[in-house]
Amino acid sequence: MRQLAAVALCLTVTGCGASVEKTSSPASGAVTITNCGKKVTYDHVPERVVTNDVGITELMFALGLEDRMAGFAMPDDKGDLTNVPWKDGYRKVKWLSKDQLTKENVLDARADLVFAGWNYGFREDSGFTPDALAKIGVPSYILTESCRNGRTDTSRGIMPPLDALYTDLTNLGKLFGVEQRAATLIASFKKEIAQVKAPAKRPRVFLYDSGQDAPFTSGRYAAPDQIISAAGGENVTHDVDDSWTTVGWETVVARDPDVIVICDYGNVSAEQKRQFLLSYAPLRNVSAVRNKRIFVLDYVDLVESPRNPSAIARLAAYLNTVS
Repeated sequence: MRQLAAVALCLTVTGCGASVEKTSSPASGAVTITNCGKKVTYDHVPERVVTNDVGITELMFALGLEDRMAGFAMPDDKGDLTNVPWKDGYRKVKWLSKDQLTKENVLDARADLVFAGWNYGFREDSGFTPDALAKIGVPSYILTESCRNGRTDTSRGIMPPLDALYTDLTNLGKLFGVEQRAATLIASFKKEIAQVKAPAKRPRVFLYDSGQDAPFTSGRYAAPDQIISAAGGENVTHDVDDSWTTVGWETVVARDPDVIVICDYGNVSAEQKRQFLLSYAPLRNVSAVRNKRIFVLDYVDLVESPRNPSAIARLAAYLNTVS
């Protein structure tokens, strides 16, 4: 596993050894929140939550909710967890699967809530959907970054990515009775982002996730779009009304990014991705390739997660060196 960039963040709300707000249950026992545009009522405060993927899991940890969790699913190619601020959460909570959640491990964990997202665990091809879970008596919460928007059967994203992050933290705060903790965390993130020094000139940035025949990248509704803009850059695929999606190399060439950001995860290393980009003939005249302006961020930096503000600061520091 690769070393994830440590996040220089240890807030009183994250459970980093400091006292935190005690969780409290609403008097009625039922909580109603809006998730993906729909009102959803939970008849009790969940006590055995299971999560899918690293960003979603760390949202729970950042709110100090590991004691409300029964486990998580996450591939181990998402990086070394040793130095993350939430390593105590990872030690406390059971790693259910190094693939994805299934009905079987949800039932084995006696889960009373599944927190996942479309393409972050929820998927029709295997029947692991909120509707299917409801039929076996397990409620769900859908990651807001992944909410389907109805433009196509699979397109995702209903609000700017950082708004999605704040929405989920607010909803989780209400659901688990830690609203002040959530509000404090959101305020700290907004302050951290506001202090970022953006470059005087906004460089054009392309996010490269994977793919050689056609690149997988970020449209306007995936976290990289706002990470790039808040860092002082311009996402060259901002006009794509989707979250994570595929475009053509001709689009990248035509828009001539000044910088390429690599999403580091999986069996293909960041260095292998870098060498591909530098050697791929159609990109030879693209400014980022010609000038070897390629920056690496980890997967967890680039999906909705509590590491987004730190990613913005680190990318901004790099963009200031190339503008």
